Amino acid sequence: MKAVNKLALVLSLGALTSAAAFATTDEQAYIESCRKGSDVPVPVAVVTPSVSPEYAGATVELEFTVDVTGKPAGLSVKSDTDTTLAAAVMDAVKQWRFKPAQPNGVPVATKVVLPVKIVDGALAGGALAMK
Repeated sequence: MKAVNKLALVLSLGALTSAAAFATTDEQAYIESCRKGSDVPVPVAVVTPSVSPEYAGATVELEFTVDVTGKPAGLSVKSDTDTTLAAAVMDAVKQWRFKPAQPNGVPVATKVVLPVKIVDGALAGGALAMK
């Protein structure tokens, strides 16, 4: 039986601040803030969706499986949301890469539920942060 893990992500709107301005990029800061453990897939590369400011405050809940190679597969939208927003978030998450769950030292496919909340970067303090 596949375990279901909840990962929460808060995304900001607009362009990301350059890496030169900070020691790490917002994506790297998000990755470092994620729960680490052999029983959960851990993001190692993330892509922020590009959405317009009208979506501030909206949430898109995705469900997918992180396969044994660390790629998200079988993505589906589980929340009632605008189709344009859902498509943008789904397209971004399709590009993510994970270290797959390895409960016994062997990679296993794991189902993930990922609620993505779109927020204003000025309010969130950065583009990516754990909720």
